[in-house]
Amino acid sequence: MDPRILIALALSAAPMFSQTDVSKLTPGEVEAVVTTDLGTFRFEFLYKQAPQHVKHFIQAAREGYYDGGAFHWAKANAAIQGGDPQLKDPSTPRERWGSGGLNLMPTEINDVKHRRGIVSGFRLLSRKDSDSSQFFICVAPQRGLDGKYSAFGSITEGMDVVDQISRVPADSKGYVEKLVRITSIRIEKKKPAPFDEVKIADLKRTVTMKTTLGTIKIQMQPEWAPNHVRNFLNLVSAGWYDGTPFHRLVHGFVAQGGIGQLRNTGPDHPADRWVHQLAPEFNAMRHFRGSVSMARTDDPNSASTSFFLVLGPAPHLDGNYSQFGKVIEGLEVLDAFNKEKTSGETPKRKLELIEAKIDPQ
Repeated sequence: MDPRILIALALSAAPMFSQTDVSKLTPGEVEAVVTTDLGTFRFEFLYKQAPQHVKHFIQAAREGYYDGGAFHWAKANAAIQGGDPQLKDPSTPRERWGSGGLNLMPTEINDVKHRRGIVSGFRLLSRKDSDSSQFFICVAPQRGLDGKYSAFGSITEGMDVVDQISRVPADSKGYVEKLVRITSIRIEKKKPAPFDEVKIADLKRTVTMKTTLGTIKIQMQPEWAPNHVRNFLNLVSAGWYDGTPFHRLVHGFVAQGGIGQLRNTGPDHPADRWVHQLAPEFNAMRHFRGSVSMARTDDPNSASTSFFLVLGPAPHLDGNYSQFGKVIEGLEVLDAFNKEKTSGETPKRKLELIEAKIDPQ
């Protein structure tokens, strides 16, 4: 990130927020909905790591403090910055962009890394407790900012909009040629995971997986393991599995994937908030060639994201793992897995789940 994002040009009087009763708010259950000229994105609050920043932001947003403001700084595929209250006035001279709303709250340095999607409070590095209404969003990891700024949010939806804002034309200092207006920021209840409230009968969907070795269609079987199907569809719908590898391959047995830490774009993903351990849903179905089952450790309650494609009959798994789907197209891809060279149980070349999508009904 260009260090000039972190240098305000001048100080201005800090606006006062009315004292509303924030004790009734439950920051863990709400998120910010930011609507801009270029689209809408949402972020959840890291209220345990930066409680004062979250309190101020929620209160200010509810009072309309950010409405009509703007993002004034952008560096392509790096970061964006906004929230200066002066920018609500279109006559504010360019040389004062980024100088307003300072000295509102104490700095809350925490252990959150400034990874892609992190929302952090702007402050003057030269002045302790100068944290402001301004905030910046990391489009790419900014390790140089770790331990210097107060991270207080994480994008949960609309990262493509943030990407687009970062790429608007800007001068050599990062100040945008045309302000990207913040139409509104609203505080709303967190959106549930897409399939959390779907009836079991409606979970019988088909997932298309594009892999290094070809395309597979998997039909979900909610009658076998409804909660595993629901979990899998939630993550697929968010793109959580895209770019994850098949890290384990045992010929005639399984091709296993679904480990987020090995994702080609990095371990963190907005849908991580929906990752959780699943209670077992062992069933009477056989582990046949083409069945899809959830991996786990020795703990029956440890399944979460990792799954395996069964490459050949595996009766010793029956009743011990939760099957939740079956391959209905692309069985030849399973044959291709069986032909791949391995070193032990590790494929010798990268075999990826390039993209997983839920087919339209």
